[in-house]
Amino acid sequence: MNRTYNTSSEMTAIVGGGVIGLSIGWRLAAAGQPVTIFERAEAGKAASWAAAGMLAAGSEVEPGENALFALSSRSQALWPKFAAELVETSGIDIQLRTDGTLTIALTQDDLGRLRQTHALQQRLGVASTWLNRIEALDLEPHLNPRLAGGLFVPGDHQVDNRLVVEALKRAVVRSGGRLAEGIGDVAVRIGDGHAIGVDVDGVLHAADKVIIAAGAWSSLVPGLAPESIPPVRPIKGQMLALSMDPAAPLLTRVVWTPKAYLVPRRDGRLIIGATTEERGFDTSQTAGAMLSLLESAWRALPGIEELPIAETWVGFRPGSRDDAPILGACGIENLILATGHHRNGILLAPVTAETITSLVLTGQTASEIVPFALDRFGETHLKRTQLWTSA
Repeated sequence: MNRTYNTSSEMTAIVGGGVIGLSIGWRLAAAGQPVTIFERAEAGKAASWAAAGMLAAGSEVEPGENALFALSSRSQALWPKFAAELVETSGIDIQLRTDGTLTIALTQDDLGRLRQTHALQQRLGVASTWLNRIEALDLEPHLNPRLAGGLFVPGDHQVDNRLVVEALKRAVVRSGGRLAEGIGDVAVRIGDGHAIGVDVDGVLHAADKVIIAAGAWSSLVPGLAPESIPPVRPIKGQMLALSMDPAAPLLTRVVWTPKAYLVPRRDGRLIIGATTEERGFDTSQTAGAMLSLLESAWRALPGIEELPIAETWVGFRPGSRDDAPILGACGIENLILATGHHRNGILLAPVTAETITSLVLTGQTASEIVPFALDRFGETHLKRTQLWTSA
């Protein structure tokens, strides 16, 4: 673990070492800004490690999320350059795969819902193609031959999120940033109405700016003033991975089924996810969740029944009250929020890093993140957040 901290008053301190904190730290360090990322446990081993790495702004769009879709689309457009620079800096291939994403319908009811999604995509300008059964099977021959149809979005891709985390950790250090891991609780220090740094084991590490990027734990960071506590809670997700033959995989691209998603990796792993549970920080893995995921995957891809189970795990998405991120300044001067990304942390990493870095360096809030400020929740967020943090 690295316990060398920058105590300069011009330092930026980032609380949280997941993909969001790491991405911001890398971009700040690359811009010449002294930065230290403070991570209570092991950097990148929480939600960022548990994710599936999908970059699917078009496939995942939902009604009423126009602002989030705009932000997600912007970030998706940034990913190719972000990935290339990350690979160059770190020397780690993060396996950006540009195979597109296929969403399938298994029943006529599924087909009706999928047509609604297609209509929404068309209104928003998403490039998507409607496929009949034969066309869908041409893309993925091992899918259920009785499927009803599909929707293909060629611009929705994937990365290996675990490789992204390792690459970001290396990129932060190579760019001149510092990463302090395994240090336990990190508290924000407030003085005269503004953030002045963070406390670790009672020692102040002074900072000109403090960024909260602690994911599902963001509302629990000690020292936050009441008006700056983000209304973020953990949303539990259970997942598993099967082992395919890398030389003859059953699936070659991301496939969304009516009740699960399937993400193939180059090494043969097939990720199946994910449940959505309001269970707090419950780490238990349940038979019911595994049964539901496997059955949903099997209905779409019958050949998985012979595949060995490689891994099962639990992650905690940082969910806000409207399932959108909380970005930018808050009620405390020099305190910046970058949290609440829910299921889109990997996708939104580039745009979050870009806009938060700009805010730190220029003091200006980018127009893309104005809709995602903490004050959108109004005064009621404080009472509800206090109820959660005291539970």
